[in-house]
Amino acid sequence: MEIGMIGLGRMGGNMAQRLLLGGHHVVAYDQNPDAIAANASNGATPADSVANLIDQLSPPRAVWLMLPAGEVTEAAIAHLSALLSPDDAIIDGGNANYKDTIRRGATLSERGIHLLDAGTSGGVWGLAEGYSLMVGGAADAFRRLEPIFQTLAPGPDRGYSRVGPTGAGHFTKMVHNGVEYGLMQAYAEGFELLQAKQDDFDLDLLAIAKTWQHGSVVRSWLLDMAVRALAAEGDLASLASYVDDSGEGRWTVQESVELAVPTPVITAALYQRFRSRQPAPFSGKMLAALRNQFGGHTVRPSEP
Repeated sequence: MEIGMIGLGRMGGNMAQRLLLGGHHVVAYDQNPDAIAANASNGATPADSVANLIDQLSPPRAVWLMLPAGEVTEAAIAHLSALLSPDDAIIDGGNANYKDTIRRGATLSERGIHLLDAGTSGGVWGLAEGYSLMVGGAADAFRRLEPIFQTLAPGPDRGYSRVGPTGAGHFTKMVHNGVEYGLMQAYAEGFELLQAKQDDFDLDLLAIAKTWQHGSVVRSWLLDMAVRALAAEGDLASLASYVDDSGEGRWTVQESVELAVPTPVITAALYQRFRSRQPAPFSGKMLAALRNQFGGHTVRPSEP
């Protein structure tokens, strides 16, 4: 089966390579010529423009986007909509906001073009392990493109599904990432508690993490990643306590407010990421000032 790939960053390039290894014909385009060349060396057919990519595909076409959410994806879909024909399909594998996806899908459907939103999880390990794919879109378009999803997934009978109409894939991936925030925060807090008692008990965090990998109810792939990190640097001294967020955690919390569905763990995990970026949070200074005002408690001067 043939497919166009637009966006050949690390994840997009790995997905293109997995499709090539699965016997699919991939036409590849990226604004970075080096990325095109790298994928061409793996067997992809290079394209020097989006129009050239479309010209090299046979109808009904399928074009997979792996681009940042927001204006970049908006512009790419608008450009493609002017070049594609009825029954062609765009697959958005990025982390777009599901509300944008619903809007884009409605606009494309007026031209007879399908939009499938493929929430994609797997990160840098997807090439070897396969990707978890949460796909939204019309059932007939999904069935036509299913061989592509089967190749990208961990197996032809697992790790992917059509979760609903257009928008459902990105909504499901948004919730998936919210759950991921909570799980990561729980591991982080647990290991911090262990580290705080390390001197008293001579705790070996790496040995404990490895123990939890087998038989424990908290074993998981994320725990495996913790083992890798601790094995590389037991005290993580080279890392700053600064954690970014891609936006999906915020969307998850915003959605929980709109639906009045409590998500205290996910919300707290998101707020912890915000806190990690503040070297001297004002709220902490206010707490110190209040204790000093009402009780005369000692305060510490700020660092110079």
